[in-house]
Parts: sequence; structure tokens; C-alpha cells
Amino acid sequence: MVETLLSPKQIIAARIAKEMKDGDVVNLGIGLPTLIPNYLPENCHVTLQSENGYFGLGPLVGEGEPDLVDAGGKPSGILPGGAFFDSLMSFSFIRGGHIDLAVLGGLEVDEQGNLANWMVPGKLVPGMGGAMDLVVGAKKVIVAMEHTSKNGDPKIVKRCKLPLTGEHVVDVIVTELAVFHMTEEGLVLVELQEGVDLETVKQKTEASFKINPALL
Repeated sequence: MVETLLSPKQIIAARIAKEMKDGDVVNLGIGLPTLIPNYLPENCHVTLQSENGYFGLGPLVGEGEPDLVDAGGKPSGILPGGAFFDSLMSFSFIRGGHIDLAVLGGLEVDEQGNLANWMVPGKLVPGMGGAMDLVVGAKKVIVAMEHTSKNGDPKIVKRCKLPLTGEHVVDVIVTELAVFHMTEEGLVLVELQEGVDLETVKQKTEASFKINPALL
């Protein structure tokens, strides 16, 4: 049997799927986070909320409906029992603390738990969208991102240089190399991805962090 190697994004998505509990209400950001449902265990059933106005986000079946899209504007489906509502209701759920888990992509996260994920100065962007609401409204915020930029620069940094989405909002960071938790004592490396050594993570991380003793 030929073993299929996962891409960095697939590694990240598969690991984040393990953070979800049966019954969770989850908001997935555009891009990488949308891969996560492919890796959910069979006994883990979550309700996906789309900030543009519905619960029960599901896989696309057939050609789909032209007006049924996810928050990123991509064609989507809705599961039996799903519900539609307007943006006012959608953001009432988010701002009211009714989302158990939000998973967002990231451009930078720093050792204070600050997140920058919505713009690079000088580049055209559509706007912050609902990210600023999700990072303060969700009960738990996970950042899903590759460990370094395309240029090889660390994305887990001492202090974010890009415009912030939110301050002190990140709970967990998952990359293709490692998993970090944000604690009262600061950033803690809690897990290495399979085949990754501690020295590699140290070399590719600018931020200061503590190490779970189990990894030493």
C-alpha cells in the first residue's frame, strides 16, 4: 500500500479536527479552516455556523443553489435541520457568546496572543469581515496557519507588525510543525507534529515560549 502524504494545510486541518467535541457550534474561517470537516471523527457531530446567515453548513451536493454560499462566497450546501437568518441574527449569535469554537487563518500571532489576519499594507483587501467579532465573541479561538511565510519568515512572532484583528484573543495555534497553547504564563509548546523535532520549531519561531516537560 502506498502511503499518502498530507500537505501542510491538511496536517493542520486534521490536527484541529481533534480539538472539536461532539455538539460544538463552530465557525470556520475561509481558506484552510474549511478543510477541517474532512477530518472529523465519525462520532463527532458539530454544527457549522456561517457568518453570512445560516446554521448547518454542509457539503455541496450537485451544482448547488447559486444563492447558497459560505462566508467566503464559495458554493456550499446545508444539512437537514439547518436554518437561515439575517446578518443581525448571525452576529447576535457571535457577539452573544453562542459560538463554541472559531477557527481562523493567521498572518501573524505574537507571544501576547494578539492576532493579525486581515490585511497586508499596500495590498487590496475586501475588509476585516466578521473576524474582529469572532475573536472576541467565540468561547475558544484557534489559529490555523503555516509556521512560516512563503519567504520563510516566522509567523509566530514577538510582536505583530501587521494591523491587528484582536488583542489577547488567541487560545490555540496549530501549524504543520506544532501546537501551542496561550496561557497566563505565556505561549507554551504542547505538541510536536509527527516527524518534527524540537530544534526545528525553535529555529522557525521568533516568539519566546515555554515547553511542555513531556517534550523534553
